[in-house]
Amino acid sequence: MLIGLPSNGNDLSQPFANTFGRCSYFIVYDVSSQKIVTAYSNDAQNASGGAGIQAAQSLINHKVDTVIAPQVGPNAWNVLQGAGIKVYTGIQGTVQQNIEALLNEQLNEMTMASGRGMGRGMGRGQGRGQGRGRRNF
Repeated sequence: MLIGLPSNGNDLSQPFANTFGRCSYFIVYDVSSQKIVTAYSNDAQNASGGAGIQAAQSLINHKVDTVIAPQVGPNAWNVLQGAGIKVYTGIQGTVQQNIEALLNEQLNEMTMASGRGMGRGMGRGQGRGQGRGRRNF
């Protein structure tokens, strides 16, 4: 099992990040070898929009099958679910503590998006002008 976790740094002793799409780093941990496969800077953290989607896609590209996150917005949730990735709610503490909590079955699997996403049409101009002008029936 490969686990993807948002982190404030690049090793297991670092604090678990309190955001998903805009965290500083992602750590990919291999349960079978009990080692970090990779720890990489999250390129999406400074994105003007779509950070959650980009972050989710980066974890898919690293072939994770499980994600531990504080919360996941609806757009990132859809990307992760579409790839068949299980998502668990993380706990405050270190990355290592979150891995141990998952392996000890102490984390809850998410069954729906928990964070606030931009939603349909936000950031793409599709909601502009609603409620203004003449209505055509």
